[in-house]
Amino acid sequence: MSEVFATADLIDAHGESIVTCETQFRQFGGRTAFHGPIATIKCHEDNAMVKEQLNQPGEGWVLVVDGGGSLRTALMGDLIAQAAFDNGWAGVVINGAVRDVAALAKLDLGIKALGSTPRKSAKTGAGHLDGAVSFGNVVFTPESWLYSDEDGIVVSDEKLDLP
Repeated sequence: MSEVFATADLIDAHGESIVTCETQFRQFGGRTAFHGPIATIKCHEDNAMVKEQLNQPGEGWVLVVDGGGSLRTALMGDLIAQAAFDNGWAGVVINGAVRDVAALAKLDLGIKALGSTPRKSAKTGAGHLDGAVSFGNVVFTPESWLYSDEDGIVVSDEKLDLP
């Protein structure tokens, strides 16, 4: 979604009713500020579910992927990220690694991850879809709202009025 906002302003306006993710993610996508309702995946070093989900219509949603913090294999690369963009996802937050960093930076898609690695992941389909995932002292619940910019990530139980 393209509305202008700043997470710092959201914190100032909404205070303790929203939570801040303490994990320090890196920006990889060409869109540095993004927001939308949350869809979730929990998987470890296997991106089959990520690929499947991002090949579905995104309608402005944000996919939050809990990869257990693994930097050993990438859970998203340029082809999957291009599919996310083509299918209308607002962004992807990965508690893990990505690859094809130069290509990701050219996409108008919000992408945050812990880091990058050239190693691709397994593709067995192991993982869980649409359950609460937790990292950075935040529980990411499907259909909650995520707001992300250069300052970080905040999560609200409901859509916020943007200041």
